[in-house]
Amino acid sequence: MALNAPGTVSNINGCWCESQLKLCASIILTIEGIGAKILSIMKAASRYNPQEIEKKWQDKWDRDRLYEVKENDPRPKFYALTMFPYTSGDLHIGHWYAMAPSDVYARYKMMQGFNVMHPMGFDAFGLPAENKAIATGINPADWTMKNIENMRRQLRTIGAIYDWSREVITCQPEYYKWTQWFFLKLYEAGLAYRGKAAVNWCPRCQTVLANEQVVGDGLCWRCESIVEKKQLEQWFFRITKYADELLDFQGIDWPERIRIMQTNWIGKSYGADISFGLDHPGVKDKEIRVFTTRPDTLFGVTFFVIAPEHPLVPALTAPDRKEEVEAYVRRAQRQTEFERTAAETEKTGVFLGSYVINRVNGEKVPIWIADYVLPQYGTGAVMGVPAHDQRDFDFAKKYGIPIRTVVAPPDWDGSDLLAAHVEGGRMVNSGQFNGLTDQEMIDAICDFLKEKGWGGKTITYRLRDWLISRQRYWGAPIPMVYCSKCGITPMPEKDLPVLLPPDVEFKPTGESPLKYCESFVNTICPKCGSPARRETDTMDTFMCSSWYFLRYTSPGCDIYPFEKDKLKYWMPVDLYTGGAEHATMHLLYSRFFVKAIRDMGIVDFNEPFTRLFNQGIIGSQGEKMSKSKGNVVTPDDYVSQMGADAVRVYLMFVGPWEQGGDWNDNGIVGMSRWLNRVWSIVATDYDEKNVDAELSKECLRIMHKTIKKATGDIERFRFNTMLAALMEYTNMLSKVLEAGSVPAAEWKEAIKTLLILMAPSTPHMAEELWVELGYPYSIHKQPWPVWDKELAADEEVTLVVQINGKLRDKLTVPVDIGEEEAVKLAFAQDRIKGYTAGKTIAKTIYVPGKLLNIVLK
Repeated sequence: MALNAPGTVSNINGCWCESQLKLCASIILTIEGIGAKILSIMKAASRYNPQEIEKKWQDKWDRDRLYEVKENDPRPKFYALTMFPYTSGDLHIGHWYAMAPSDVYARYKMMQGFNVMHPMGFDAFGLPAENKAIATGINPADWTMKNIENMRRQLRTIGAIYDWSREVITCQPEYYKWTQWFFLKLYEAGLAYRGKAAVNWCPRCQTVLANEQVVGDGLCWRCESIVEKKQLEQWFFRITKYADELLDFQGIDWPERIRIMQTNWIGKSYGADISFGLDHPGVKDKEIRVFTTRPDTLFGVTFFVIAPEHPLVPALTAPDRKEEVEAYVRRAQRQTEFERTAAETEKTGVFLGSYVINRVNGEKVPIWIADYVLPQYGTGAVMGVPAHDQRDFDFAKKYGIPIRTVVAPPDWDGSDLLAAHVEGGRMVNSGQFNGLTDQEMIDAICDFLKEKGWGGKTITYRLRDWLISRQRYWGAPIPMVYCSKCGITPMPEKDLPVLLPPDVEFKPTGESPLKYCESFVNTICPKCGSPARRETDTMDTFMCSSWYFLRYTSPGCDIYPFEKDKLKYWMPVDLYTGGAEHATMHLLYSRFFVKAIRDMGIVDFNEPFTRLFNQGIIGSQGEKMSKSKGNVVTPDDYVSQMGADAVRVYLMFVGPWEQGGDWNDNGIVGMSRWLNRVWSIVATDYDEKNVDAELSKECLRIMHKTIKKATGDIERFRFNTMLAALMEYTNMLSKVLEAGSVPAAEWKEAIKTLLILMAPSTPHMAEELWVELGYPYSIHKQPWPVWDKELAADEEVTLVVQINGKLRDKLTVPVDIGEEEAVKLAFAQDRIKGYTAGKTIAKTIYVPGKLLNIVLK
C-alpha cells in the first residue's frame, strides 16, 4: 500500500473511491458502537455481590477510622445512642431491629453536618453467665468475653457507624472500678444504705429481684420462674428522695406512654395520715398509722387490716388464734405479689383477736391480716371501709363484718347497700360532720385530725427505694467491709477496684460464691486495721447501665469516671433508642442516677437523655422471639446470602418502627430484588435519546419531592414510608433509563441524589456505586441534599367537600385553586347535586386547598 494525496488510500489497483471510504468509516463506527453497547451491557450485567462489597467497605472504614469522632470539631455535636446489648452469646434479628434503624438516623445526622458520636458496648454482668458457670464450670469472665467476641463480630456486619474506639464493657475492672466509686459517692451522700426488708426471690436464678424485675403473673423478668418472698439484709439506693423530681419531664422529649408508666410507677397520692390507737398487753406501740386517699370515710371503718409480714403480728395475735394466723402467714409468704394483689383474686384473711381504736368515734375495730396488704407499701396497714371500697365490701360480706354507710348515695333511704358506693355524696353517720359533701369532709376531717394530733393531710408514693443487692458473684462487688470495732466501713477510693476473685466455686445454694472465698472475704478494716470481712453481695446490673452513657465520652480515662470537658461537650444524649420495657427500670434508674450525681457536683445537667424513641418488637411466627419457643431468627444466614443492606432495609420496611412487625422470608427476598434493581439502574450507561422537556421537568419535580419525603420520614422515624418513596423514585428512574427521555446531566444528578438518599439505609452498596461512578470517597461524608420548595410542592391536592359538616365527596384539584373555582367544581359533581337539589345554600366555608363546607338551610 502506497500513500497518495491526503484523504485517499491506495491499494494494488490504485485509489479507493469516496463511497468506499464512507462505507469503511461507517463499518468502523458501527463496530465501535456495538463495542460500547457490549461494554455497557457487561457493566450492567455485573451482578450485585453484597458479600464482597460489604466486607470490603467495612474493612476500609475501619482502616480509615471513618467514624471515629473528636471533640475539637467545628460541627455541632450529636450524641446518638442505642441501648447496648446483654452478652448472652448471639445477636438475633430483634437486636438488629433496634440497631439498624438507629444507625440510619445517626448516618443521616452526620450527612446533615453534625459531629455524630454513635458508640457501642456490652452490658456484661448478670445472671446467665453465672448460671452457665453453675451448670458447666466455665468461669463467667471467660464465657462472657467469648460471647462479646462473637457479638462484636456480628455487630460489625451491620455496617453501623459505631465508634469502636469508645467501646465499653461493664465487667472489666477499668469500668466497674468507677461503678464502685459511684457507690461510695452515693453512700457518702446518704443515698446508699443497708436495711432489712422482704425481698423478691427467684428460686431458679437464686437471687434477689427489684420490684420492677417481677413481671406478668409474678414472674422473674429474666427466667420467668415464680418469684417468692424472703427477709434479707440488703443495700438500697434512696431513689424515693427524688420522687417529685422524677415526675417532672420538662425539657425532655419522651414518648407519652413512658411518661405515664413512670408516673404511675412512682404513684404520687394525696391523702391523709391517720393514727389508730393501740392498747394491747405486752405491746409498747400505742398507735398504728395508715395512709388513705379517702379520709372522708373515716367514720365508716369497721375493720382494720395489716400485712401478714407486719412486725406486730405475733404480739397482736391472741393465743387461741396463733395456729391459724401462723399458717396463714406461711401461705401468704409463698404467694407472689401479683397473686396477692390481682383484682380477680379472692381476698382472704384471718382475725388476730385484737383491736385498734378509731379515735374519731372511740370504737374498737377488729384487726385482721390479709394477703392483699403488702408490707412494702404505705405502712403495711389499711383501714377497712366496706361501704365505700368494693374490695373491702367483698371482704366484709365474706367474713360477716358490719358495713356502715357514711357517704350517702343520691336519694339514699338508709337501706343496706348492694355494692360499695365509691362516688360522692353527703356525709351521714359521721358525727359533727354530717351534711358536708365528701369533698368538704376531706378538708374538715384532716383539719380535725391535725388539731387533735392524730394525723392530717400528707402525700405518699408507690415508689420504693431501689434494692441493689444481689447474692451473686458475677456483678460489681459492693466496696464495703464489716469490722467488729468500726461497723460498716467503706473502702478507700485508692483501693478500688475491689476485684472479683477468679478462684470461686459455683454452687446453686442461693448464696453468693464470694461468701465462701476466703481470699476475698477476709480483709482488714481500712479504719483500724483489725481483721474484717468484705461485703459478699454484688450490685444489680442496672447500676452498671445507669451511667455507661457517661463513660462513652472518654472511656480511656483512668483518673476519673470521665474527662469533664469531654462530658460537657457530649452530654446529654441527644437521641436515645431502645425498648419501652425498660421504662420503670433502666430509664428510671438512669434519671435518678444523673440527678443524684448532679447534686454532688459531678455533672451539671438534669436529665441523661434529651429525646427518647422506643422501637417495637420484631416477632416470628406471630410471637415475640424466644429461644424457648424456637422461633429466633439469626441475622448471620441472611447476611451471608443477601447482604447486610438487604436485612437493614427489610427490617425498616416491615412496618412503623415503633410498632414492630413479623419477620417474613418473602419480604426480605423482595427487598433484595429492589437492591439488585437499583444496582442495575446505576450501573447501566445512560443513553440520552428522546429528550422531553415536560418529562424532564416532571422528573426534577419527583426528585425534589423524594428528597423532601425522605428527609421528613427519617426525622419522624418513618423508615418504611421513606423506603417506599425511594422505591417509587427507582421506578421513575427505570422508565427514564429505558426511554432516555431526560438530558444526561439531569440523569447524572438524579442518580447521584438516589445514592445519597439511600446511603444511610444501604451504606455498603451506596458507597460502592458512588465510588464506581467516580465521585470522591466517602458518600457518607457528603452533604444531605436539600429540596427546592417550589419543585417539591404538590401541584394537586385532595379537597374534602362537606355538606353541613358531613363528608360527601373528595376532589383532586390544583393546589392553588381559589374558592370560586372550588365551589363551581364541587357543584358540578353528581353526588353533590344529589344532596343540594332543590335546597337553599346558606353559605360556603372554604379552607384553601383542604376543605369546602356547603351549609344548607
